[in-house]
Amino acid sequence: MCWWRTVMGMPNNDRLHRSKLAVPASNLRMLEKAPEAGADIVFLDLEDAVAPDDKVQARKNAIEALQSQDWSKTATSVRINGLDTYWAYRDVVDIVEAVGNKLDMILIPKVGRPSDIEFVAMLLSQIEQAYGYDPIAITALIETAPGMANVEAIAETCPEHLEALSFGVADYAASTRARTVVIGGVTPEYAVLTGPDASGARELHWGDPWHFALSRMIVACRANGLRPIDGPFGDFSDPGGYKMAARRAAALGCKGKWAIHPSQIELANEIFSPLPDEVDRAQRIMVAMAEAAAEGRGAVSLDGRLIDAASIKMAQNVIARVERLAGS
Repeated sequence: MCWWRTVMGMPNNDRLHRSKLAVPASNLRMLEKAPEAGADIVFLDLEDAVAPDDKVQARKNAIEALQSQDWSKTATSVRINGLDTYWAYRDVVDIVEAVGNKLDMILIPKVGRPSDIEFVAMLLSQIEQAYGYDPIAITALIETAPGMANVEAIAETCPEHLEALSFGVADYAASTRARTVVIGGVTPEYAVLTGPDASGARELHWGDPWHFALSRMIVACRANGLRPIDGPFGDFSDPGGYKMAARRAAALGCKGKWAIHPSQIELANEIFSPLPDEVDRAQRIMVAMAEAAAEGRGAVSLDGRLIDAASIKMAQNVIARVERLAGS
């Protein structure tokens, strides 16, 4: 918990996070197109996608883009450089002082401990108060072994600013020495064999090597009112693989996924929006439970399945997402 409080309010708990487009701030052409790409959030990247010699100019590009372009169709974010570099504090100070009134979020890479959040939140609070800006939200990128080991404590830190956690699968794989060189997705090394059939044949079933890490981050988020966001899927020529990875994340409880290429935006928006059948069932659950309550019953059968108070909560979550999309 931060020891200070902002005076301007809390982060936006109603923001859509279905698609989060990564845009290198060193690429002027991509910066120009980003506001109209259709993503719920665009983050201008100053970190991994920018070469060391281009860091300072990329920061200036981000400021210019936020000042001069129309971002009314998307939320804006900047991924600052790692807190272990000398670029990080200037990323926060220069950008927020210049365009804090046009910036929705700061994305902090390689968060390993609560003090990482506290450092950035303190800078934000001071600049916000000095310039009269509304609170700028923080998304913490969980992409190292220390970050995952401390994810519960990180999720409890600075509710005045912290809005979401993102899972950074590539750096996480490197940090944990995972035997893979792909960004997201599955690998044949992580699989199980079925028992032999009558002829002795066995089937190989691939698994998801990131299931535990993503699940742990999601639980930490949900326990603290944060949004869990799945990270990148590197092969943008494989929409089927991206969609399957996104569906796995959505099934676990993620609210959205990164898009490292514009072609992935529509896929993410589709998958992290409620499906028509899902909405219909949620509405029928609410009707059936209302009728059961009127009759003094706490549970009822619908389509041959038991529904109860927990079913109401799940149905309410679906309906709330539908209402949020209708109002966007």
